[in-house]
Amino acid sequence: MLPLIRNEVVEKRKWITSSDFTDGIAVSQSVPGAIALNIAAFVGNRISGNLGAIVAVIGSALPSFISIVVISIFFLRFRELSMVQGFFKGATPAIVALLVGAIVDIGKDALKGYKEIIIATGLLLLLLCLHMHPVLAIVIAAILGLFVRRQL
Repeated sequence: MLPLIRNEVVEKRKWITSSDFTDGIAVSQSVPGAIALNIAAFVGNRISGNLGAIVAVIGSALPSFISIVVISIFFLRFRELSMVQGFFKGATPAIVALLVGAIVDIGKDALKGYKEIIIATGLLLLLLCLHMHPVLAIVIAAILGLFVRRQL
């Protein structure tokens, strides 16, 4: 959903800047809850304060909620069909492609120089090879980011 939200609020409507959206993602990842709902609340708050945040969260969550309820009713009834199982096997690569696309799209804004690329690559290796806890990676990234930006 992040690429869709970004396209709508940054590119089409120009409610916030690309940099603000990237900052919103960082904030949204640091608080509990689904990132799409958190970023919707962030954007809604930026546009219309607390009421905007509430409306944005409802507008973001309600269609997904209704869709999941309807799909789950049918899925429970038809999950054993080979066509349904084939759909999920075929959808998996598409989901991976969407995630990679979102990472590349957001990475263009977040990784502005070689220092940020080194930090991101190093943390990715620590996450994958040493199975570092993601919260620890976020804390390390924040501290390194402050040093890189000379804020600390």
